[in-house]
Amino acid sequence: MPETQLKDYLGEIAPEGRTMLLPALLKAQKDFGFISKENATEIGNTLKVPLADVMGVIEFYSMLFTEPTGETFIRVCTSPSCSARGGRSVHEQLLHQLDLLKDGATADGKYFVEEVPCLGLCDKAPSALVDETAVGNITPETLLNPQNEVITNVYAKENVITRRIGKVNPASLDDYIAHEGFLSFPNALQIGPEKMIECMADSGILGRGGASFPTKMKWEGAANASGEQKYIVCNSDEAEPGTFKDRVIIENDPFSVLEGMLIGGYAIGATKGYIYVRGEYPKVQKTFQAAIETARAKGYLGENILDSGFDFDIELRSGAGAYICGEETALFESIEGKRGFPRLKPPFPTTHGLFQKPTVINNVETFANISLLFRTGVDAYRNYGTEKSSGPWLFSVSGDVTNPGIYEITSPTTLRELLEWAGSVKDGEKLQAILLGGAAGKFVHPDQLDVLLTQEDARAAGLTLGSGAVVVLSENAELKQTLADLGHFFSHESCGKCYPCQLGTQRQAEILDRSLAESALEGDFSRLEDVGWTMTDASLCGLGQTAASAVLSAMDNWPELFTAEGVGHEQ
Repeated sequence: MPETQLKDYLGEIAPEGRTMLLPALLKAQKDFGFISKENATEIGNTLKVPLADVMGVIEFYSMLFTEPTGETFIRVCTSPSCSARGGRSVHEQLLHQLDLLKDGATADGKYFVEEVPCLGLCDKAPSALVDETAVGNITPETLLNPQNEVITNVYAKENVITRRIGKVNPASLDDYIAHEGFLSFPNALQIGPEKMIECMADSGILGRGGASFPTKMKWEGAANASGEQKYIVCNSDEAEPGTFKDRVIIENDPFSVLEGMLIGGYAIGATKGYIYVRGEYPKVQKTFQAAIETARAKGYLGENILDSGFDFDIELRSGAGAYICGEETALFESIEGKRGFPRLKPPFPTTHGLFQKPTVINNVETFANISLLFRTGVDAYRNYGTEKSSGPWLFSVSGDVTNPGIYEITSPTTLRELLEWAGSVKDGEKLQAILLGGAAGKFVHPDQLDVLLTQEDARAAGLTLGSGAVVVLSENAELKQTLADLGHFFSHESCGKCYPCQLGTQRQAEILDRSLAESALEGDFSRLEDVGWTMTDASLCGLGQTAASAVLSAMDNWPELFTAEGVGHEQ
């Protein structure tokens, strides 16, 4: 009985208080299909959280509902990758087939349909999530009878980070160990924390989450911070449209990420780690949880790991549909049972992170690189990449490309070479643009394809690699529609904490909609620029600071898109 199960669960987690608010709400959502006021009240009373705060959290996360939904929940993706491959059309067809005028439940309550911005299934576009089943290359018929399993293709001229993918059973710790797994942690134990930090510095390893921040600086800062309790956090909230590499790593090689976190915990003196996985990744959550339990049972997590005297354990937490929680401090707030509002910085996470304790937070690919580094050593690691962008790098390639998938780059490679490697534009069509770095990235003109895919070369060209998203748009892609999609994405995902982002994303979306409908107002071009630069300069966090990056780059590359119908660009 769901009521009994919820009561029993609340009884188990009650001592942990507010930090278990989101897990409790997610359980109620899963058990009942929505969160009633009665269940919200009971959850609040048990965890000692005011009802107003409980309702505020429910309202903040898009995957939580206070009204009944449907027996089957269908989330149709209309991200740039999926929209380019017909996702918007499939969504409209499905609504028509189910006799729905807009997103919502069917009259009989059998289905609930919702348009969503990204599901991390970009390589199988158009895609959807039917309850917990990922479906690729969708049609209305496949959504009503989902059967296919999404399998992402991985391409590498030399498999380094991806060397175990397709060769091991991701659920088998024995397979992981047989393929050079859990060699890195013993190496770390042997050299000690201080030497480990030196290795991080010598390796030049950069974070793979988008900002490319030197990993050594985070680890050293947290290691030197005072405090008995410290944390290692893995950011698996991979919600950047066009990015799906972290999903592929976890689904195929989860123990490499756990080992990277274990190494991090030893380096900074942390005894507890958290993995925060986006709610749209149910398979990832199950894979990670199984790996955690297996590692704990085999003595690789818990107390006195490998008789080292070092204690470290990991807890999995799920998001609930909020892109902003990919921002590190917003993620902390979410784990703490709050709305995912970014914090002001300073102070920084290395001294005041999760629960205001010293914290290191890195993403999935970064922790996989850490495992690689401490297995091979600094010199071998630096054989890959460049002097300033060391190590292997993963790129998520999707959109109008012949062979979408994950591409591992181990030596300097241009964007043109990557596109050719991926089979170029599908069906022999001409290239119109590439969105590099995801929704928060920039558009690349076909004349810019010879840029090297390194952090230093991308910056020199005024571009960003971001989290490695490469969305290819052919000559037949509706670029205005893509821009409008991006506008709606950021308007929907803005947390509303700061006015430049809250209002700016709304105004940006409105202007882009007018442009799409060929009903632009005089002066819209200038207004779009002003709004974009205001958000860039004045927003609190990275979401607002990059919400206009793609739009501004499109204005530079294709001004005719905004002037042809009289947008009012002053000549």
